[in-house]
Amino acid sequence: MVRCFLIHTVCPVSVLSAGDTRVLYSRVFGPDEALLCQQHRELSSEDRRLLQKEKISVVARQVWSAISLSREASGRLLVDPAPGQEAAAVQDADSGVMRLRAGDPFTGETVVLWLGVHSLAFTLVCEPHENLLLAEGTLRNLSQHCLESLHMLGPGSEVLLKSSRIDVLLSRLLPHGQLLFLNHRFTQSLEKDVASFLLK
Repeated sequence: MVRCFLIHTVCPVSVLSAGDTRVLYSRVFGPDEALLCQQHRELSSEDRRLLQKEKISVVARQVWSAISLSREASGRLLVDPAPGQEAAAVQDADSGVMRLRAGDPFTGETVVLWLGVHSLAFTLVCEPHENLLLAEGTLRNLSQHCLESLHMLGPGSEVLLKSSRIDVLLSRLLPHGQLLFLNHRFTQSLEKDVASFLLK
């Protein structure tokens, strides 16, 4: 099962200090960890929300660090993709996997898959026993749909205003945090379904 999906920045934003990242969108699947953990059970709902937000920020910072190292090691220069070249941007994106130990930041061990597309990072946090090839395919599919249908790489793109559309994509491609095995026909019908909703 997927624990959460994130979209966050990986390039400097004028408001942020160096080495910081901004979470633009996050969606957590499954039960609230704070309710399951004995030491956090006494927290108010606002404190649990802040704890969850901090856990997501920790993951985003670790992914930002991994993407920065990957880009430095490769020596490639980032080139702004032209409108309509989102699919090529996803294919050329930096990607990676890392394992987070129990307590860093989630109570159990997790696996993080990330995809760095220009100035954005798409991240899936999964249970350690998940099929990583399936998770990577789902992450690439999600990121490509987000970039193509929501025009996230274009100037003036407001990811925060498009969260309901991202929710629809997640409900179709990652229902309740479950990874789906997709055959060609099912993928086509899913893409038609998503396209018809996004045209509304």
